[in-house]
Order: sequence, then structure tokens, then C-alpha cells
Amino acid sequence: MRKIYNIAAKEVRHILRDVRSLIIAILMPVVMTFLYGYAINLDIKNIKLAVIDLDKSYESRDLSARFFNSGYFRPADETADITDPERVLKAGDASAVLTIRSGFAEAVHKGSEFQLGLLVDGADANTASAVTSYSNIILMEFLVSKMPIDFQSPGVSISQQILYNPDLKSSHFFVPGLMGVILMMISALLTSLTIAREKETGTMEQLLTCPVTSQQIIIGKVLPYIELAFLDGLLIILFAVFHFEVPFIGSILLMVLFGFIYITTALSLGILISTLVKTQQLAMMTAMLVTVLPSVMLSGFIFEIKNMPLVLQGICYIVPAKYFILIIRGILLKGSTLGVLWVEAAFLIAMCVLLLAIASKRFKLKIG
Repeated sequence: MRKIYNIAAKEVRHILRDVRSLIIAILMPVVMTFLYGYAINLDIKNIKLAVIDLDKSYESRDLSARFFNSGYFRPADETADITDPERVLKAGDASAVLTIRSGFAEAVHKGSEFQLGLLVDGADANTASAVTSYSNIILMEFLVSKMPIDFQSPGVSISQQILYNPDLKSSHFFVPGLMGVILMMISALLTSLTIAREKETGTMEQLLTCPVTSQQIIIGKVLPYIELAFLDGLLIILFAVFHFEVPFIGSILLMVLFGFIYITTALSLGILISTLVKTQQLAMMTAMLVTVLPSVMLSGFIFEIKNMPLVLQGICYIVPAKYFILIIRGILLKGSTLGVLWVEAAFLIAMCVLLLAIASKRFKLKIG
């Protein structure tokens, strides 16, 4: 135990002297949390809308104002021409054109049937879908406000209730997933660099002359980075809860337990990478390639796995971040317990044991 402590103390001193490692370990998670939290946003707003008002009534002006005051729409760059409303869509000056024909005010007061014209640029499917949804909601709110107090609308109604993220904020979806991406990247990157550095500078041979085993070297070297990774995770959760107002409903103890398993998995991957390369530069490039791209693209962090081709869906099963992101979102947003998350937990534990075994064996063979 004393030998492991000495190796860990040596690594801590090196980290404190190495400004680059500290920047990577502390500053990068904070910067990435802000960038991803604000930059990745699926809430489509400020859609350019052109309005052709042929009714020119109070009601038509009120409806137009409701569109632009909603926060989802803003006036188009150019005014649409009634003879060729499609022109502004082709030029990219608007994403949609709303046409209010004559007789709109009369139809509103009498409750008679009336159709508004809506031309939508379908080149961007997400924006087009948002235009349709937002327009229907705004129009419905407008009509309800014009109804008499004792008026009851016939037909079937839907009572909608949104759970876990009632305000539909993208940050509540992305920021918890950031913990999985950043912890995987930082843990694997730093671990691969520290061992590659020892080999590149020739100090690994000196370390091997000491009366320590390969397992003691591994444990001693990764212990400081486990603490750093936990610090990174704590920073991300603090920013998520206090800055982005992400709810923390679940168990802190369960979060710590799965965080430890996930960090150990990432550190094992970093050790494995370090046995395959000889320089720090190559270790950094390999770690970034193996951790960042799969964790961002194939984990469900941004894109739905079920919408991917079957081949990519199969690859997703070997990405550790896939399971941890499901776990952290479940604990934070839904208060999920082990009884709900046991499948993801089993996969994550199995991957952790497998990677740790391979990394330890590979490291032992390499230094032997």
C-alpha cells in the first residue's frame, strides 16, 4: 500500500507542475459545459416569417402581433409579394409566409370556417416542423381569446402533460449528457498521456527498476486522475443544477457509484491506448478519436440511436457513454433507481471489468 501511495504522490506532484494537465483537467470541462449548454439547442426560435395581410383588420393585426411576440418568429428580411409569395422562400429571406385573406375578422366573430394560407420552406425539415407546430398553437390561443366566456367548443380535446422537462429546455437534455462525454474524454486522455510521457522521456524504465509490480504502477498512477475526474463531474453537476437549472431528483449515492464505475472504465481505456502508442502526441490524437467521436455521435447524446442505420446501432452497444448518459439522465431528471437502471448498470459494469482486465494484461505484457 505504501508503494502505491508513493507512486500516486509522485503523480500528484507532476500534475501540479504540469500546467497543461491542469488546464485539460479543470478548465476544459467548464468551457465545454458552457459551450455545449448554450450552443447545442434544439429550441428553434427567431424563425423568419413574412405576413401578407389582405384583411387589414384589428383581428388580423392582432394575430400577426401574436406570432412575432411569441419569441418563435421574427419579421422576414423582405416583404412578401401577394403575386409571388414563394419568391422570399427561394431567396432565403423567409422560412414561411402567412397569408391572411379578406374576411378573416368576420369569420372569427361568426365562428365560421376560414383557412389561413401558410407557405413553409421544407428544405430544413426541423424548422418546417417547428413552423407548423408553433403556428397551430398560436392560432389556437388567438381563437380561444376571442371566444365568449360561456362558449364551449365542440369536438374532442387533448389534455397534454409533459413530464420530467415541462418547459422543454434543451439544456435539461444536453447538460447531463455532457458529464458522460467529458468524463470519458478527460479520463482516457490524461491517463494515456501520463503513461506515454513516462515511455517517451525514458522514465518508465527507471520506474520498473523499483520494487513495484505493474498493478501497483497502474493503481498508483490512476488514483490522482480518479480524484480529478470526480472533481470534473462535480463541477459539471454544479453548473447544471445552479446555472442551467437542471433538476437533481435522484440519489446522490447512486450517482457517485456509477460515476466511479464509469471513470474506471475510461481510465482503463486510457491505459490500453497508452500501451499501443509511444508518444504523447499520438496518445492524445488516439484518445480524442476513440473517446470524443463515439461519445458524441454514437451514445444518444445528440442523435437518437433508434434513427441510425442498423450497423451503427450495433456499434453503439460498445460505447460506454451510451449507458452512462442514460443513467445520469435517469437519476437527475427522473429520479430513477437501480431497479429501473439495472440493465444499463450491468452493461457498464461488464465493460468496466473487461476493459480493466485487457488494459492490465496488455500493460503487463508491454512493460515485460
